[in-house]
Amino acid sequence: MTDFDQTFTAVEDLDVLYEFAKESLEGATDDTASTPESEELDASYASALERVEALELRNMLGGEGDSLGAVLTINSGAGGTEANDWSAMLMRMYLRWGERNGYRTAITDLQEGEEAGIKSVTIEFDGEYAYGYLKAENGVHRLVRISPFNAQGKRQTTFSSVFVYPLVDDTIEVNVDNSKISWDTFRAGGHGGQNVNKVESGVRLRYSYIDPDSGKEEEILIENTETRDQPKNRAKALLLLKSRLYDIEMRKRDAKRAEIEGQKKRIEWGSQIRSYVLHPYKMVNDLRTGYKTADTQGVLDGDLNEFMRRFLMQEGSGGPADPVEDLE
Repeated sequence: MTDFDQTFTAVEDLDVLYEFAKESLEGATDDTASTPESEELDASYASALERVEALELRNMLGGEGDSLGAVLTINSGAGGTEANDWSAMLMRMYLRWGERNGYRTAITDLQEGEEAGIKSVTIEFDGEYAYGYLKAENGVHRLVRISPFNAQGKRQTTFSSVFVYPLVDDTIEVNVDNSKISWDTFRAGGHGGQNVNKVESGVRLRYSYIDPDSGKEEEILIENTETRDQPKNRAKALLLLKSRLYDIEMRKRDAKRAEIEGQKKRIEWGSQIRSYVLHPYKMVNDLRTGYKTADTQGVLDGDLNEFMRRFLMQEGSGGPADPVEDLE
């Protein structure tokens, strides 16, 4: 049974329960009287509403690549240890989101900070529609808090960038010019002790990409330290390269389509999308949709679906591309 069939059945069952509940309440003297039928109706309504909203959201995921897995990278902005700690918080947030929503996750590259946190991380999300949902997270995320690394207890603002692209599978053909690839190897692992890899299992892929339209050349750099097996890391790096090339082509198509429609949207990687304020009050504010919540801990624990839903609904309706003003 498809999701649509299940939703249709749930709505039909709700109609039947409504009639039963209405009959059971006829003749009752207390308007607030509660019966087993009315309680079942409430539960059925909540279930049907959840199914309808989920189906409505899934219908927004019809773009090219939306059904694929995703690769998400986080990079710390300026700010040293504070920025690195914020990147580590974001990494935990997205790993928790993946866990809560049934995705298999793997960290394919991790660069730790000198004192705390991380400088960068690449996370793979394996499962249907991971990219469709996570594309809502592309951009700069801002944290405002009393920094635990500031001895004076001052409020600090720091930034980290999130970049998401689809994870290609065997059904998608991407042309890679092997003559444009160069490889380096390095030792992977932590700062010392048992975690240091004694052999050069980490791989660094450099790809010289030339835009066929503009002729502009750029270097794509991909590092992979997922396993202690260099051949496996090479294979994964090649897969990530194909995913990046596929994403470049998708973005070019989207830009051309938006230009034709006269509604070119801000898709730069560096545009700020969300503020996480932990002091003096608690608030997470999405600057694109205007959605806010005071449940900052829930968000940092991976409760991101409402942010994604609002973004996808706005994109699907052709809503405003300009970010909502952040007054903080």
